[in-house]
Amino acid sequence: MALARILLAGSALGLAAPALAQTDEAAGYPAIAAGDGATTGGYNLSRWAEDWRALCDPAKRDDPIDRLKCVKLDSDGDIYVTLSGEARFRVNHTTNPNLRDARAQRQDIFRLVAGADLHVGPHFRVYGEVAHGGISGVELGAPAATLRNRIAVQQLFAEANAEVGGVTIGARYGRQEFTDGPNLLVSQRDNNTIRYTLNGLRLWARGKTVRIDAFDLKPTQYGDLGTDDDVIDPARRFSGVTLGFVVPKSWLPGSSLYVDPFFWRRRNKVGTWGGRIGPATRYYLGTRIWGDAGPVAIDWSVNHQWGQFMDQRIDAWQAFFSQNLRIGAGKTAPRIGFHADYASGGGGYGDGSLRNAYAPFGNNIYYSYGLFLTPSNLIAFAPTVTMTPTSGVRLNLEYQRAWRANVHDAVYRANGQPFAGTQNVRDSHIADVARAQVVWTITPRLSFTGRYEHLMAGPSLTKAGYRDSDFIAGWLSFRF
Repeated sequence: MALARILLAGSALGLAAPALAQTDEAAGYPAIAAGDGATTGGYNLSRWAEDWRALCDPAKRDDPIDRLKCVKLDSDGDIYVTLSGEARFRVNHTTNPNLRDARAQRQDIFRLVAGADLHVGPHFRVYGEVAHGGISGVELGAPAATLRNRIAVQQLFAEANAEVGGVTIGARYGRQEFTDGPNLLVSQRDNNTIRYTLNGLRLWARGKTVRIDAFDLKPTQYGDLGTDDDVIDPARRFSGVTLGFVVPKSWLPGSSLYVDPFFWRRRNKVGTWGGRIGPATRYYLGTRIWGDAGPVAIDWSVNHQWGQFMDQRIDAWQAFFSQNLRIGAGKTAPRIGFHADYASGGGGYGDGSLRNAYAPFGNNIYYSYGLFLTPSNLIAFAPTVTMTPTSGVRLNLEYQRAWRANVHDAVYRANGQPFAGTQNVRDSHIADVARAQVVWTITPRLSFTGRYEHLMAGPSLTKAGYRDSDFIAGWLSFRF
């Protein structure tokens, strides 16, 4: 774990905090590293992180929809609203759902989202977003409220910021998305129809090369009827500090690299491992190093987890290493690379300390589009290829092999639950997973995404009665 110690030592190198897209340019901290997700072509998964101020100038608008990005409410234009929306139609088809020999499942999913971002001068805003999720199909079971929901207040917060001595300070309070950290630990979970959101306070301070962010948040517990049954989850709480700094370009000419140390705490009154339910407090100390160094893109992170689950001491590790190399000039040149990941396991059934690593609300489709794998008791290695065969089309290919880190513990799926019986099998090989994704950007506002995955179950699964599975999905999304 020498490399782990080196990465964790990065926590002493700087301070960090996420920031508002509308103020990044003035403050100087790079928007891409502010902890609010990536913005591509003006669009971000978190719509409030987009900056459409340029469209307040009528001369820069291309069509009537552009007017919706800056609706002025006063003569000076200091008070204005940015409107946003999305309509997404999606079909998922999964053979052997839950990896059991069963009739294939088909999900026909419809999402509608509408948002409004009210700006009152340069230092205050209120953002609100409502969403509808509909689902029909075959072998649906009982769809979760994140898939079927008549209407939900997906986000609603107030935010204020100011500049003090060249440092931007800010606060956001209310229901919000949180993505400041490694994607495999925290993400928007756009695979859902209704997005994963949290409630509480987020504070930050940002300079040109240094930032610090503190937060105290509780997840939203969605009902499936209307806005009245969407409540703050009383059993779970996520809080901590995320730090970060910009690596000086003089250290590595042509680079854009960032180091983001973090210290978090997650409390859960109804934690579950091995069929046992009880209180759990888990601490995370880690560092993420990511960005571009010429043609090489990296995203490396290591974290140590400790705490208590019922009467068990927690002692777990995760290490995620993703890198790729651009072959040729230009942003659309092909990239080849691989990711290699480790998540410790063991103790899930009460054997000594709990060594199973756990992600608070990470991006589980990274390992399986069918949501059959998660970074707990997992070792994964996958060569990757990304290419642009024609203008507006991006193709990703991957072949992943996965093993258990500890054969005396179970194989875990994306919801954190074990595949029953796998804890009694002593083979390490979980599965091979062949995956492909294509994204066709038809227009800046309209896109089509297709995914295919074939999971070939290994002996860790087959000896417990589980099967291979195919997953295919396609969706059309319009947003403005």
